[in-house]
Amino acid sequence: MVREKAPPEYIARGWAIGMFWGLASPLGLQLIFSIPCAFLFKGSKIGAVLGTVPLTNIITVFFIYPFQCWIGNRILGGDLTLCSIKGALQHVLDNPSSRTLCQALKDLSWDMFFAFFVGGIFFGFILAVPTYYGVLVLVKRYRSRKCIKKGRR
Repeated sequence: MVREKAPPEYIARGWAIGMFWGLASPLGLQLIFSIPCAFLFKGSKIGAVLGTVPLTNIITVFFIYPFQCWIGNRILGGDLTLCSIKGALQHVLDNPSSRTLCQALKDLSWDMFFAFFVGGIFFGFILAVPTYYGVLVLVKRYRSRKCIKKGRR
């Protein structure tokens, strides 16, 4: 991220886009949304791809998706419990006939389907902002230190 040869704002924008879509869309569909958005909002395509990975990957989705659905359901005013959501998602994982997470969530219930996306968009917006500023600071700090080291030589 810090070695990409582009303006720091461009790099940070790409990572923020990746972080947003990493949470707002199901695993497997994230790149379909993040790459076009990186083109649209003039952000780093590399950052948009890699930004989807830190939070939602094959290991972390078992922890994040149930909580995301629960929060989304709360925002929508629903009454799904965290245990019922975990059980429903486990059913999806145990059922190999489910083609995609979107289809599986729709099969479970429309409440769960909408809760997933509302929770994902909610967390996506919340985490995209600190991701943008965090990456911006890291890139600028790296480049500043690199310039100082070059000056010593």
